[in-house]
Amino acid sequence: MELKMLTTPCFFHSTSYVYPYLLYRRWNSGKLGERKFTSVNLLGLPQRRNLICAVSKDAEKSFKKTVEVDRLIDMLKDADDKELQQLVVENVLAFNEGFWIRLAARTETCKSEDDKKDYEELAALVMSVVDRLVHKTKEKIESATDVLKAILKPVVDEDKETTWPPRDPEALVLMQKELNQREAEGHLDEGFLSEVNAQLRQAKEDGDKPGLEAMLQKVLQLYASRVLSKRSYAKKGNEILKAEQFLETLIQAPEAEWNKLLIDGLTIGKGEISPEELSAVLKKRIERTLIRTEGGSYQQRILTEYLKGIQARSEEIVRVLEGGTR
Repeated sequence: MELKMLTTPCFFHSTSYVYPYLLYRRWNSGKLGERKFTSVNLLGLPQRRNLICAVSKDAEKSFKKTVEVDRLIDMLKDADDKELQQLVVENVLAFNEGFWIRLAARTETCKSEDDKKDYEELAALVMSVVDRLVHKTKEKIESATDVLKAILKPVVDEDKETTWPPRDPEALVLMQKELNQREAEGHLDEGFLSEVNAQLRQAKEDGDKPGLEAMLQKVLQLYASRVLSKRSYAKKGNEILKAEQFLETLIQAPEAEWNKLLIDGLTIGKGEISPEELSAVLKKRIERTLIRTEGGSYQQRILTEYLKGIQARSEEIVRVLEGGTR
């Protein structure tokens, strides 16, 4: 898979969200540029043009975007204060001009004044949370961006076509080394993980940067492997727990090596660990991770997803091997 990159990846940085919110206020008051408007004259397009656009190739994409925004608005409406703040943090890139215009449109079509007031209060509350998030985390977000750029530097070439996986295997080694150093220095905190997740979400939405998406996924995998490898459960007194030791081997290994390790390590293949034993220690490790990490944190989600990835791969290998023995 190849990805042409003219510069280093364009990372999210904090920007002002005040203008979109003011746009909401002007829409809601029925004025834009001190004159009444509708959704049609706001766009500056005649009705006929709208009808033509409705059957264009962009119509389906536009509809899906609207559905996504509506889903987010509904979630925000139903959330309590704590849940709302978490939703804002997880979807910070979604609060753009399109979001505020859609929220204003829904406010305008309310059938009762009470419903309209609820939407207005929701808009003010979301704006307040976004504003605090942007201002309070600006320095952390910028720092996280620099850390992420440093980690990706070995696999990103500004002057040449960037490929994934990298043509030079040494690039991955350097990437791992940089990540390990940054983690040891305490830079891979929630702000960093939030930055990586925001970039990954944006890359998936863009759909035209598979190389960048793969790089960011690799960063999260390397992070999870590094953190989970810090604590070992393979020894119980003088006894070596082989299933735990096997799991730790999988955790430390690159994803590309999981298949071979599972085939060589499971009894259904060439090894000594039964699928049931591996499943049991995986379940226990996930439970331990949930207990030892902050609920709802990026760290908790990334670590448990990594373990569930190993779990899913092992189940897949078992199905394949069982099918081959029948």
